[in-house]
Amino acid sequence: MGSAESPTASWTDIDWLHNVGMRQDTFTYLCNHPRPQLERQRTCYRAPLTVEQRVAVTLRRLSTNIEYQSILHLFGIGISTAHTVIQEVVSAIVRILKPLLIKVPKGNHLRNIVNGFRDKWGFPQCAGADYYNRKGYYSILLPGVADHKLMFWDISVGCPGKVHDSRVFGNSSIFQKGQSSKHFPPWSEGFQGVSVPVSIVADTAYPLLPWLQKPYPEGQGITQDQRMYNYRLSRARMCVERTFDRLKARWRCLLKRNGHSINVINKVVAACCTLHNLCQSRGEELDPMLLENVDDDGTRLTSLIYVLLL
Repeated sequence: MGSAESPTASWTDIDWLHNVGMRQDTFTYLCNHPRPQLERQRTCYRAPLTVEQRVAVTLRRLSTNIEYQSILHLFGIGISTAHTVIQEVVSAIVRILKPLLIKVPKGNHLRNIVNGFRDKWGFPQCAGADYYNRKGYYSILLPGVADHKLMFWDISVGCPGKVHDSRVFGNSSIFQKGQSSKHFPPWSEGFQGVSVPVSIVADTAYPLLPWLQKPYPEGQGITQDQRMYNYRLSRARMCVERTFDRLKARWRCLLKRNGHSINVINKVVAACCTLHNLCQSRGEELDPMLLENVDDDGTRLTSLIYVLLL
């Protein structure tokens, strides 16, 4: 398959969205960043796959979980070649683009996020919402923090799905950075005489920490003010649920059985989070029908990156 045979040459705008989940201009932007790492030299035997072909094959697989036999028919490359190409592209995305697109907010970026949570959901001094899977499937956990624009700014990939909550959180980069005061600067604001630092919001399974807020326990004795606090915290946390839903809707390989090794799976999940942020930052539209179909076997996978391993 040489560049002259590339099926992308005849794609319409609709074809681009259907086949690789993004517009052509975003696809070109994506190809240009890891181009030096993905280009291959021409040999005496045949022309190498272009960077565009390699990225298109990878995005098609990630966005649809298409079988490798179908990749053979669509792109004209062998199954073993497709395996190699996808692993190389995924690795390049994680190595080159992830540090650019998934990072702890600072300066004006942090202030914009805090203002966004305050203006949208009435929750002050919030810089993100944290979430991860606590179901018993054989899966990979993805603790992640999302901002008000439904973009990840921290992820930790790799824990098996049955690992206890406390161990998952304690081993996550989110916890390590928070405990070492590497998340946010000492920026506080006063509310009713109380100095409130910038923090992340989470659910009741998380510990209460100076940089991590959780709801008050529901039940007898809870005050009206505490109920209002819980309500606003719950609204603020909706952003991370929506972020996970959009991630899975765009990159449907995360919803189905996947035959890669555990090391490759970790890179695939990280690459999908990176690509999600790329699409969000460039205003890529998402078909509402895809969002309606992120359920699996009737179970709403709000916090689960459901990557089943063969």
